[in-house]
Amino acid sequence: MRKRIGVCAFFLLESVAIALLLLTSTACKTENEITQDELFRRTQELLDSVAGGDQTPWKKYFADDCMYFDEKGRNMNKAALVADVTPLPTGYSGTIKVVKPQSHIEGNVAIMSYDMDETESVFGQDVTARYHATDTWMRRQGQWQIVAGQVLRYYEDPAPGKVESKTFADYVGTYELAPANRLTVSMDGQQLYRQRGDQPKGLLIPEAAGIFFRKGVEGRILFRRDDKRKVDALIDRRNNEDLVWKKVQ
Repeated sequence: MRKRIGVCAFFLLESVAIALLLLTSTACKTENEITQDELFRRTQELLDSVAGGDQTPWKKYFADDCMYFDEKGRNMNKAALVADVTPLPTGYSGTIKVVKPQSHIEGNVAIMSYDMDETESVFGQDVTARYHATDTWMRRQGQWQIVAGQVLRYYEDPAPGKVESKTFADYVGTYELAPANRLTVSMDGQQLYRQRGDQPKGLLIPEAAGIFFRKGVEGRILFRRDDKRKVDALIDRRNNEDLVWKKVQ
């Protein structure tokens, strides 16, 4: 009888040990795994801290050897990134919301891609901006941190300006970049159009006197005047680089 009790007790203890081992293993596994919801929560926590200049989550969630490339083209390490998180100036306030999150999680690497919708109030005037960011999280020694991040800003058309269309006639003509490489500027009613070769006409939307933009196209079209105030060139400006088309007709 005692022998049977001993055997039963042994198997009972063995079962308890296995159960505890499985529970411990499951707990460790759960603790070390990460989900899109958790990545979303951490990312929003980072962005919520920006307006107040709270550096705590940035120190926590970014690895010491991280690489970060922001929308201004700056390449920052962790020290520079954390130092860049400062409170908004007096008279400024704002929020940044994470939207459209996507993720790919595999093993010790998690990639989180998302949009950021920013709303900022500057002395009572509201401005908005949209960005896209991609963060690479890595699990090292049981801790998930961002090892690389990159932010891009979406292009937004400027607000159309109020310009007297009677000046548009000065811009009509043919412009040449090189021999046999020309574009024409024409008017249709009160609107101005640009056409290069056989391509469709593109509407030039006025932003200010002599300055135009095309919907959805980054950059500006400027018309240059000579000393006699006659238009002598069309300037295609992108990223502060100018292509000058001389007026030939």
